[in-house]
Amino acid sequence: MTWDEQEDNRRYKVVVNHEEQYSIWFEDRELPPGWREEGTSGSKQECLDHINQVWTDMRPLSLRKKMDEQASVQGSI
Repeated sequence: MTWDEQEDNRRYKVVVNHEEQYSIWFEDRELPPGWREEGTSGSKQECLDHINQVWTDMRPLSLRKKMDEQASVQGSI
């Protein structure tokens, strides 16, 4: 049986960075710099399902802000 075929019984938590990009991290490990806990934890699939529901705009926060600024400037011309 390969690793991919084994059931993953580890616990994960959903994490988010300053660009509002989501990922999962092992629940029992210290977070890497630049990431914070989002508040959701559970199985890998539960965490991935949650991310799929809440992360609806994949663009980084800085890009979204830049595009909003450009749209505001264009709208005032």
